[in-house]
Amino acid sequence: QVQLVESGGGLVQSGGSLRLSCAASGRTFSTYTMGWFRQAPGKERQFVAVLTWSSGTTYYADSVKGRFTISRDNSKNTVYLQMNSLKPEDTAVYYCAAKKYGLGSLEIYAYDYWGQGTQVTVSS
Repeated sequence: QVQLVESGGGLVQSGGSLRLSCAASGRTFSTYTMGWFRQAPGKERQFVAVLTWSSGTTYYADSVKGRFTISRDNSKNTVYLQMNSLKPEDTAVYYCAAKKYGLGSLEIYAYDYWGQGTQVTVSS
């Protein structure tokens, strides 16, 4: 069992940056593949980025590639999402998710644990 708590969301102007954090409980954080997803009002939750537990491989949605970076600090049980060059269409609630020994899945159903989400609003 792992609990996830996101932070770092807020209001930013178009072109600005934010860094989201997701703190995980437990002592086996390094064995979890970590993902970030987002959900805009009236839309389905969608994949943003994932970082695998074993090789550290990263995958990104095409819409954020080159602007967002996922990383982790296992000593702090934390995964980050650095978001640069933000656009109004990035506005959403951002969720982190975890899957023990998981592959680098882009699918929501592949993840066992979810945080409560943090709101990111990008003004034009």
